[in-house]
Amino acid sequence: MHHLFILLLMIAHGAKAGAETIRVVTEELAPYNYTEKGVLTGFSTEIVQAILKDIKIEGKFQSMPWARAYESAINNENVLIYSIGRTPQREKSFKWVGSIAPASNYLFAYAGHDIKIKQLADAKKYQIGSVNTDIGEQFLESQGFVKGKNLQSSVKYQLNYEKLKLGRIDLWVMNEMAAYHLVRQSGDDPAKTLVKVYKLELSENGYFMAFGQKTSDKLVNRFRQGIENIKKNGTFDAIKKKWTSAEIN
Repeated sequence: MHHLFILLLMIAHGAKAGAETIRVVTEELAPYNYTEKGVLTGFSTEIVQAILKDIKIEGKFQSMPWARAYESAINNENVLIYSIGRTPQREKSFKWVGSIAPASNYLFAYAGHDIKIKQLADAKKYQIGSVNTDIGEQFLESQGFVKGKNLQSSVKYQLNYEKLKLGRIDLWVMNEMAAYHLVRQSGDDPAKTLVKVYKLELSENGYFMAFGQKTSDKLVNRFRQGIENIKKNGTFDAIKKKWTSAEIN
């Protein structure tokens, strides 16, 4: 009897452990999510980790090019994606868990390049650096910008800052906090090298975490509860304070 009980316990525990692990996908977008010395870290990463801990689910984290992470979350069950901007084009493809980080998106020019834009359409005559399937690129495409014509798509964010510095692109569509982080990593001062030419009206509620439509509402709701819990108990604010004070001077 005793052995049987232990065996049942082991089976129950094994089944539980298997069911309580999900895949978590993201990209390299410092300071939100990025790999440092082989470890995935960042503002959003710490928020997601805190939520997983709160709801007692284990996450298998993977960082990959954004287009791959995006497809992976849409096409599979129980794949959580973060930091993802919420836009009308994306609304129906995902089950949105909640907002996890602030985000403001701009068209940046390199200091000394006199580019004036009154309305977004004015930017069509310039070459703009974007990243494949990311929020800025999708938004600009929805506004009639075209890859290979006025959009130069990369797979890595830092490539665009290099292109901007070298004059290979005129404008860079980028999130403010991430842009400043990249510029500082390159040894430059964003206050001296970047000019905000135009603010894009997109994902005003910041970056989210989300699941594709194949994931059950039950699991999505557990994560929504997790966000609420860490916002109520002060964990969210503590993480936010730590990262934002380090980034925006």
